[in-house]
Amino acid sequence: MTETQRVNMGKQHPAPYKALMALSAEAEGAAAAAGLDPLLVEMLKIRTSQINGCAFCLRLHTRDALKKGESPDRIAVLPAWAETGYFSETDRAALRLTEAITGVADGHVSDEDYDAAAAVLTADQVSAVAWLATVMNAFNRVAITSRYPVRD
Repeated sequence: MTETQRVNMGKQHPAPYKALMALSAEAEGAAAAAGLDPLLVEMLKIRTSQINGCAFCLRLHTRDALKKGESPDRIAVLPAWAETGYFSETDRAALRLTEAITGVADGHVSDEDYDAAAAVLTADQVSAVAWLATVMNAFNRVAITSRYPVRD
């Protein structure tokens, strides 16, 4: 990692950061209202941050997930979720859609990925997962661009 000093976007322009925080709270509220497990919500944040390589958000949401009671084993195998028996059908559908949304630079969310999620999740859950992924991707970009520090 380079030591080049970066502008902290959240401090330089606090109003947009506060708006992003408010959007995050709304997305989490939508997820709760749609019946998504709070542990799944944290796992979606972690998976998005893994894909984006955001160390700051990875540490933050891993700690949050552990505090909420998430299993260290599930967190450990999250990058290979499709190869394990740790995740429910709902978890798998949400993770697949989250990965597709996070990877839009490699191609749009395919009908196959969307249809797989829609076959398991309700419309409210699909929308909530999409909002969670959208917000988490935005947070990752803020933290990565600003190079939020991650130290012992």
